[in-house]
Amino acid sequence: MQLNQSLEAKSPSRRFCIAPMLDWTDRFYRRFARELSSQTWLYTEMVNTGAILHGDQMRHLRFDPTEHPIALQLGGSEPADLARCAKIAQNWGYDEVNLNVGCPSERVQSGSFGACLMLEPNLVADGVKAMRDACEIDVTVKHRIGIDKIEDYAFVRDFVGQIAEAGCQIFIVHARNAILKGLSPKENREIPPLKYDYAYQLKRDFPHLEIIINGGITTVSQSIEHLSHVDGVMVGREAYHNPWILTGVDAAIYGHTAREQTRRGAMENLRPFIEAELSSGTPLRFIARHILGLYQGQYGARQWRRMLSDATLLKNANWTLIEQALNALEQGADARQSMTSEN
Repeated sequence: MQLNQSLEAKSPSRRFCIAPMLDWTDRFYRRFARELSSQTWLYTEMVNTGAILHGDQMRHLRFDPTEHPIALQLGGSEPADLARCAKIAQNWGYDEVNLNVGCPSERVQSGSFGACLMLEPNLVADGVKAMRDACEIDVTVKHRIGIDKIEDYAFVRDFVGQIAEAGCQIFIVHARNAILKGLSPKENREIPPLKYDYAYQLKRDFPHLEIIINGGITTVSQSIEHLSHVDGVMVGREAYHNPWILTGVDAAIYGHTAREQTRRGAMENLRPFIEAELSSGTPLRFIARHILGLYQGQYGARQWRRMLSDATLLKNANWTLIEQALNALEQGADARQSMTSEN
C-alpha cells in the first residue's frame, strides 16, 4: 500500500490534466507521462467501486510514487460504496478521488453510473457528501454538459449548483452532450458538438468553484487560450497518441524553466522502472504499447511502432529491444541526413 503523501504537501494545480481513459491510462502509461512532465495532473482509468471493494486492490490501485499528483476515478452510484472507496483512495495515497458522471457507454449505464447520473443529481449529491465525509482529499466530479436532447445551459448550471451545495468544489466539464442511446463511446467523443462557452459560463456563474474544461483539446497553445476562461484543461487522446506534447507543459502552463529533453533521454530515464517491472514478471508488451507514440511526427516513427508492437519480437523481450529500436531509428535518421547533405 502507498504511503499517504497527498496530505503532506500541496500538489501542483490542475491547470493541465490527462483524462482518465479506460485501458490506456494505466500505471505504465502514467509513469511514462510523468517522465515527460513533472507537473501534469494524472488520472487513473475509471475503476468501479465493486472492483475495489471485492476485487484485487493491488491490481486496480497500485501506482508509482513519482506519479503524484494523481487522482483515482471511481465509477459507482451507491453513496456508502463511494464513501468506502474514497477512504481507501486516501489510504493508498491518492491526491484526489473523482466521480465519473460523464461516461456514456451502455455497459456503464447498466451499472447505473456514468453520464446517466446527471439525470439523478440528488443521488450524485448524496454520493459526493458521503465521499467528503469519509476522506480529506479532494472529491471532484467529471461530467457532461447535457444528456441526449437536453441542451439548455440551465441543465448543467443547476446540476453543478446542486453538487456544489453537497461540498464539491472542483468540476471537470466535458463540453459535449452525452448521447445515451445510439452512439458508441467513440462517437460520443466526436459527434455531439463542443460547447466550450458552457464551461466558460459555469466559471462566470460559479467563480468560487474550480472549473476544468475537457473535450477536443490537442495542443498546449489551445490549453493556454482556454486558461483565460477557466481554471484548468484536461487533454485526452492526444496526450496518449502524441505524448511528446507533454514536454511543453511545465514551462508553458506552469511557468517552470524549460529543461532540455530528448526522446532517447526520456527512455533512458524510464529504463530503471522498466527493468524493475521486467524483473518482477511484467511482460514488456504491457509497457511498450504505451510508448508507441513517442516519435509521432518524427522520421522513423513507423519503424519504432513496428518494432515495439511486433508480437514475435516482444515475446520474452527485455530492455534490449527498446535499445535496438532506438538505435535503428537514429541510424536511419543519420543515413537520411547524410544523403540530404550529399545532395
